[in-house]
Amino acid sequence: MRAMLLALACLLLPGVTSATEQVRIKELVRIQGERDYALVGYGLVVGLAGTGDSDRNKSTRQSLVNTLKRFNLNVSDDDLSARNTAAVMVTGTMRSFSEGGDKLDVEVSSLGDARSLLGGTLLMTSLNGPDDRLYALAQGPVSVGGHVFEANANSVQKNHPTVGRIPRGATLERAPVLAVNAQAEKLALILHEPDYTTAQRIADSLFAELGLQGIRVVHAAKVELPIVRAANLPRLIASIERVTVRPDYAARIVINERTGTVVAGSNVRIGEVNISQGNLNVVVSTRFQVSQPSFLVRPGQSIGTVVVPDTRLEVTEQERGPVQLANGTTVGELVQALYHVRLTIREVITVLQAIKQAGALHAELVIQ
Repeated sequence: MRAMLLALACLLLPGVTSATEQVRIKELVRIQGERDYALVGYGLVVGLAGTGDSDRNKSTRQSLVNTLKRFNLNVSDDDLSARNTAAVMVTGTMRSFSEGGDKLDVEVSSLGDARSLLGGTLLMTSLNGPDDRLYALAQGPVSVGGHVFEANANSVQKNHPTVGRIPRGATLERAPVLAVNAQAEKLALILHEPDYTTAQRIADSLFAELGLQGIRVVHAAKVELPIVRAANLPRLIASIERVTVRPDYAARIVINERTGTVVAGSNVRIGEVNISQGNLNVVVSTRFQVSQPSFLVRPGQSIGTVVVPDTRLEVTEQERGPVQLANGTTVGELVQALYHVRLTIREVITVLQAIKQAGALHAELVIQ
């Protein structure tokens, strides 16, 4: 716990990320029209060692029958066992400037009640886009980062064996339709993190470095600039991406209560506040004692064995001294101060939430 708090304090100390650091526009924006396309398809994984779908999945057996018909084999689904086959959904992502023949990574996920996809091979599967057109074909051995073994009603499982991956397992058959028009009159830059200050700095830097006229900040996430008819669009975009600006970051603290992680920027400041924290522990312990009558007494209706509870109540309170912080204190300094009074990481998170409610935390608090 001490090591975790020290690492957190070092992470939050001011000056870790310089406020004057120049960043390329390429890292801050994307060109409007550039986007990824989701692909999805239904397929079969074969070659499993009895860990596929059970015979209760009629859809898997029907899919296997339809596949065999393509090879001129007419078999009834009642004559097939799907224990070595699993119905899966195959998903992938196609980049904006992909071309035919490019290789894509695909994810394979079990659709039925298969126990594992380990050792299986995906049969050729069509991957369609949002427009329901075929864009890629996927096939190959499935790489599973886990396993499950069963014997005598006992099982050992690691990770999720019903989800696998095929690196470069899909081949692109059709290139996506590009939304970036070289004949357009305007070029729009879309910021990854919307911010009016950063958007205005991008516009000012483009005017100062490239002399571009007519640049307009539409809103916090969009900067437009006109395109000259004779301009070479790829060359213009490459010139824009090389220009550097100093982005402005919003004061924000991200808290993950499940993992006990706190991340804050160096520009987060705390107002003058006094923190006092203590723990009250209440322990209730009960012991049951048996009271039996003497052997000299003959048991009757009113004489018998009685179980008597013996309850003890202990209350302990751990006192910690107050922590007083001046106006303008950073989160890193707060963590160091709380470390000296031996607060755990969970208690640090609680204190940050209380400071925000008190109005002394000048930052957005994001709780995951």
